[in-house]
Amino acid sequence: MDNGALAVLESWQIRPVLMTAAALACIVYIRGFLKLRRQMAARFPTWRLAAFIGGQATLIVAVASPLDAFSSLLLQVHMIQHLMLMLIAPPLILMGAPAIPMLRGLPASFAQQSLGPFLKWPALRRFWNWLVHPVTAFVAFSVATWTWHIPAPYQFALRSPGWHQVEHICFFVSALLFWFPVVQPWPAKSVWPRWAMVPYLLLADVQNMFLSVVLTFSERLIYPIYGAVPRLDGISAINDQVAAGAIMWVPGSMFFLVPAIGIAASMLSPNLVGWNAAPVRISKVAERSAPRDFLRIPAIGAIVRSLYFRRIVQTIVLIVAAAVIIDGFRGPGASPLNLAGVLPWIYWRGLLVIGLMAVGNLFCFACPFTLARDLVRRVVRVDLAWPRRLRTKWVAIALLGLFFCAYEVFGLWDSPRMTASLIAGYFAAAIAIDVLFSGATFCKYLCPIGQFQFIQSAISPLEVRARKASICASCTTHDCLRGNESSRGCELELFMPRKAGNLDCTLCLDCVRACPHDNIGLFGVAPGADLIGDPVRSSIGRMSRRPDIVALAMIVVFGGFAGAAAMVAPVADWETWLGRVIGIDAPRLTVVAFFALTLTVIPIAFYMLAAAVDRIVTRRVTPGVANRDNWREISRRFAYALIPLGFAMWTAHLMFHLLTGLDSIGGVLSRVPFVEGSGWQPSFSWSAGSASLLNLELLILDVGLLLTLYVAWRIARTIAGRLRAAAALVAPWAAIAIVLYLTGVWTMVQPMPMRGTMNMMPGMPMPMPVKMSMSTSTVMTTVVRPVSMMEGR
Repeated sequence: MDNGALAVLESWQIRPVLMTAAALACIVYIRGFLKLRRQMAARFPTWRLAAFIGGQATLIVAVASPLDAFSSLLLQVHMIQHLMLMLIAPPLILMGAPAIPMLRGLPASFAQQSLGPFLKWPALRRFWNWLVHPVTAFVAFSVATWTWHIPAPYQFALRSPGWHQVEHICFFVSALLFWFPVVQPWPAKSVWPRWAMVPYLLLADVQNMFLSVVLTFSERLIYPIYGAVPRLDGISAINDQVAAGAIMWVPGSMFFLVPAIGIAASMLSPNLVGWNAAPVRISKVAERSAPRDFLRIPAIGAIVRSLYFRRIVQTIVLIVAAAVIIDGFRGPGASPLNLAGVLPWIYWRGLLVIGLMAVGNLFCFACPFTLARDLVRRVVRVDLAWPRRLRTKWVAIALLGLFFCAYEVFGLWDSPRMTASLIAGYFAAAIAIDVLFSGATFCKYLCPIGQFQFIQSAISPLEVRARKASICASCTTHDCLRGNESSRGCELELFMPRKAGNLDCTLCLDCVRACPHDNIGLFGVAPGADLIGDPVRSSIGRMSRRPDIVALAMIVVFGGFAGAAAMVAPVADWETWLGRVIGIDAPRLTVVAFFALTLTVIPIAFYMLAAAVDRIVTRRVTPGVANRDNWREISRRFAYALIPLGFAMWTAHLMFHLLTGLDSIGGVLSRVPFVEGSGWQPSFSWSAGSASLLNLELLILDVGLLLTLYVAWRIARTIAGRLRAAAALVAPWAAIAIVLYLTGVWTMVQPMPMRGTMNMMPGMPMPMPVKMSMSTSTVMTTVVRPVSMMEGR
């Protein structure tokens, strides 16, 4: 046996007190569990026993295994130990619902005569309720985390075995309190509503990511003690610190985000029941959690469904668009001083993704292009039929890809005149196409903005659908599709009884106004739920049989990562290198090559590789996979699972534009007559700090990854009958999602120049990217975003 292996084995420690306590706890728990299982098997399934024992085992491994011995030599090992003590062992123990099994496992006389009066003591119960209150638990967890990660206490604990044990006790106990309101071990009752646990967990993840960023990007040792100890396997102290930050960042975030998404999904999907609910109560839970129709909200519902309200909103947006076009042609050529340089590329795009995330396809609801088209149609209308061969998404895919590429190639963000020309051309195309052809041809088959939103609205929280299927079944007029005197019905040919999801739905609510039975509403749905099934959809069919929609989804997803990566310094350096290699001094051609690679070659390669794996699985693991000959359709279904991750990247990127570009409106306002010459300089800025912005971006990306993995797994379970087959099907798509996620994280932390803002005006100095900085003399609060805090992407 070599010296390394021998050292590891000899590092196991015998801790009599801990091991005896864990063994007694397991014996008492098992005894009580077996009694309760005979009485209430539904409440105490086998997994509770496994969870409790697994939690005890995790606790022993954390403090008695070589992890504890090597924690003084490697920060990354110490970080793993902390994660086990705070994020693995406590929730596992609580998921075993240990209170009642432990009492039932004790001798009856002792439990009744000795413990009974003590547990019924009012002062003790009040103290316990205060201790496990979410506010107390969160504060205790946060204080323990940050106090013991301050350099002085952290290093003191490493030097003192006794204080090291105190540190571990603080971590474990505070984590038990923190996870108590999340797990709600039976028979505990929730103090806060269940939905409150989502922000509770997200806030915990934010502080976890803040500390992770500190460790990952600091250029000097936060804990100098690791610089004085022997280095193992040649790992430098600074690289060890980076690895520790990465461990705390990615796996640590997952322990907060996975339950947060699970709770949110269970709240939005009545059929999902958490670990603390008994199966016999599912029907009651579903009845109480019926989705709410937002059009039934008094006053607000009537306003939203009103055609007058929509026309007012469209008119306002149309006036703004006209102002952007006029200023783009006649205003100053400097982008930061021009409406065409500020509103479309900073404000509109950021508000677009916020609207999709919060409500749904709001831009189509307020679309000024359709308003202009409707006005022209009152004068002239031809109503030709759109060619059958073009009734796909392929033309829109080409236009969307060209737009992604042209934005960077021609620097649309820095050319008000070109931006104004693009918007004017959009109006002309929408009017010409829809005057010549019947229906909403431009919206359904051509509009790149519409396709971008149709794909990403698949995870929006609202959906237009029928209230009662029985009423639709008895309807003979089908006004929701054909229209009537009160409304024109759905121009996109989405027949309400067979409509599913938000694809091709412009949220115009024409079907709502046309329905004579008032049977159509706007309902809340679980984000991403529409991607799991594969129903026959009105006007679309099965999405698994539509390669054009798959291609559209892939270009939207990969476009989010390509658009952000195109603006960072390493990619710009790669484009310069490529130009030198091929001997072409034409930067625009290298940019085109980058987008050709990222929007076509890489997505096709990834898709074909994953599809090949799925084909092998469906052919060889035949007992566990249904429809094994339909591997193409199976692969197409999995491709849609990437949409949440793509949407997260778009949201993080465009919200960066919005938040860091808030100050850009000051340059435009300074041209207003009563502002100009008054001495007042309008200024708006993101004041929460660069580290908080980075954490927000990473949090959004984390949620997108988890939602993608969740959707992919649900798709696999609907296809495969066995866990092994489902895991094999989902594996290649999970790998693609993780690669994209890491690409997004890498992009977010790259330095990049500022552009399209006041800092790029003539005579202003060229700003340099800001690097991360760290102060070890305080509680590590001086993290700086490694990119410009002005509009940089």
